[in-house]
Amino acid sequence: MKKILILMVAVSLSSCAEMQQVMNQLPQVQGVNGIDIAGGLKEALNNGITKQVSKLTATDGFYRNEAVKILLPEELRKVDSRLRKIGLSSLADEGLKVLNRAAEDAVKEATPIFVDAVRNMSFMDAKTILMGSQNSATNYLQNSTSTALYGKFNPVIKNSFSKVGADKVWASIITKYNSIPLVNKVNPDLTDYVTNQAMNGVFKMVAVEEKNIRTDLKSRTSTLLQKVFAMQDKKF
Repeated sequence: MKKILILMVAVSLSSCAEMQQVMNQLPQVQGVNGIDIAGGLKEALNNGITKQVSKLTATDGFYRNEAVKILLPEELRKVDSRLRKIGLSSLADEGLKVLNRAAEDAVKEATPIFVDAVRNMSFMDAKTILMGSQNSATNYLQNSTSTALYGKFNPVIKNSFSKVGADKVWASIITKYNSIPLVNKVNPDLTDYVTNQAMNGVFKMVAVEEKNIRTDLKSRTSTLLQKVFAMQDKKF
């Protein structure tokens, strides 16, 4: 028991020292401490998740959002072009739409992974993020979650292809294209491609909210956000 208590005290003292080191390196704002800084950054990231990433889970969340809309990979643009030339524009359009539908379905799995990453943010992480660039918080989230997100998204995207009918649509598209005389046959890995594109879209939307909070005072919707990001403002 004594050893456990000693360890707990050591950890506590280490955390206090880290917090003080953070505060010593930051512009001073009255009434703001290390706990506030970490809390403010966590709130900012959670805002990005709840306000922006959640938009991607709606129907057309990807497909009607030009910032994150998933376009065809380069190897399939020739497929799209050829199908349109032979009067199959509607099939080509449907092929693009179902890729985005699969991404919309998969993003619902992202929130728990993000929540864990935000919860585990340290004081030093918070200091680096607060005084960093306009997308430092987004970069932190990306570095902390990309491996877990890919592992979660990839099977979900695969299942989503079946759920939204993308597998059948693309089987038809590829079959029709490969039956055209003199074309080079294609067999793309759309699951991997859409997984990566969906992840890119998620981080783009988090970055939107982060930029808003950093540059627009009206987006600092709580007293904590106002206090913490005032320290960032003093830097400049």
